[in-house]
Amino acid sequence: MHVEHLLTDVSLGLRPLWAQDALLAREISGVTVTDLEDPARFVRPGEVVLSGLVWWAPGRAERFVSGLKEAGAAALFAGEETHGGVPEELVEACVRHGVPVAGVPAHIMFRAITDTVYLRQWGELSRRQALPENARVRLSRLLAQEAGPGDVLAAAFAHLDGIAVYVFTPSGRTVTATAGAVAVPAREAAALVADGRGVTVSVAADSVSPYERWLLYLPDPDGAPAGMLHEVAAALGRCQEAGVRRRAAERQAADELGALLTAPGAAEGALPAAVRRCGLPADGPYRVFVADTGARRPGLAEGALAEVAGQVAPGAAVGRLPEGLAFAVLPTAADVPAEVWASVADCEPGLPLHGGTGAAAGGPDALAGALAQARYAFTSARGTAPDASALVDATALTSLAALLTGVPSDVRAAYSRTVLGPLRTGERAASAVLLSTLETFLACDGSWARTAEALHLHVNTVHYRMQRVEHFTGRDLSRLSDRLDLWAALMCR
Repeated sequence: MHVEHLLTDVSLGLRPLWAQDALLAREISGVTVTDLEDPARFVRPGEVVLSGLVWWAPGRAERFVSGLKEAGAAALFAGEETHGGVPEELVEACVRHGVPVAGVPAHIMFRAITDTVYLRQWGELSRRQALPENARVRLSRLLAQEAGPGDVLAAAFAHLDGIAVYVFTPSGRTVTATAGAVAVPAREAAALVADGRGVTVSVAADSVSPYERWLLYLPDPDGAPAGMLHEVAAALGRCQEAGVRRRAAERQAADELGALLTAPGAAEGALPAAVRRCGLPADGPYRVFVADTGARRPGLAEGALAEVAGQVAPGAAVGRLPEGLAFAVLPTAADVPAEVWASVADCEPGLPLHGGTGAAAGGPDALAGALAQARYAFTSARGTAPDASALVDATALTSLAALLTGVPSDVRAAYSRTVLGPLRTGERAASAVLLSTLETFLACDGSWARTAEALHLHVNTVHYRMQRVEHFTGRDLSRLSDRLDLWAALMCR
């Protein structure tokens, strides 16, 4: 199948934006769906790349398209729903690098394109040594019964005795593997996929977040023909989408739990009942997390938390709070290791994943307090590292400076303006001198002599400046409480 076959398929309604005849004649080896800003490590030569453009922002097109060119992608099909069209900057980058590009109308599902490609390839399977007919029939029956990925993978490779095949997520979690396959730690699995060792085929599923995508991985490149792997990947895509549909009720139950935890005065017994509906243990302990990516895409942050929970404590309840934050209740008191959070965040390297958690909750009655801690810690994570992924534990906020990072920025600014008063609004040079002297004075624990020495001033000058500070702020620097107020106001600037 060639690129031009897809562009001329009336049922798909693709909008060609740029291509050359020689490039249109290129044979398609498969399809990869990605919204990574740098997709090169997950794209195989000859694949058509489908992207919803969630990653796109002005200035990022060059990195994305150069990654496609480096990986040998056959074409880029860009979804028009997210931005109302395909950005001109992206088209221009495709022209520079010689990558055919077409727009995918909002009403066309990516699954329709992947099915078109693989159904066409299946027509040639006899020449490509793909799945035997009896295995294909068995797979069809399993998919009709909405079987899990373990059963699908076992049936697909049953005729190849002893072969090791895995289904990984991008962060390295093993979803399933064939019988006898050696267990692979998450960090090692992610490295295997990223380094291009073995054969990796992306599993296309429209309603799955980038954090939860499945990757069919074969350590031995000669262990099975490419056509067979793509056919199995298509079957796994149907399997994953069926799983997403089944989990819809679970997500709704989690949303209801989140609403109860954030609403005061819940009816007696409502919270334990909501916990049971989520499939969580009745008595705890629990660990509560909140997270957000800042991207306007439903389910993105929930997908990240679901993947984190999958690595740490399967069986978590994952949903969305009324104000829009994703949250998860894990059936464990254990911490989430920093490397797990980082590995999941790396699945979307251009999108910061901020998260917060608090102390473990001993039972349902402690969940609301644990959630409040997690939300505060989340605010701290977003405030201290706005452009980088971070997870903050509220129990680690053990200093005043750390504690203040969880206060919303507008509240901090208002507090600083109110407490420092004219020192912030007065004549700039004079105010800067007084603020600098005050900061040094407090850092020197209120010692006049040490402050004078640090600033190379006479002690009388320090006394005079501190009197001016007291005058403008109405505070008494001989009182510890007033010193703390001023110190906090300085840190809130």
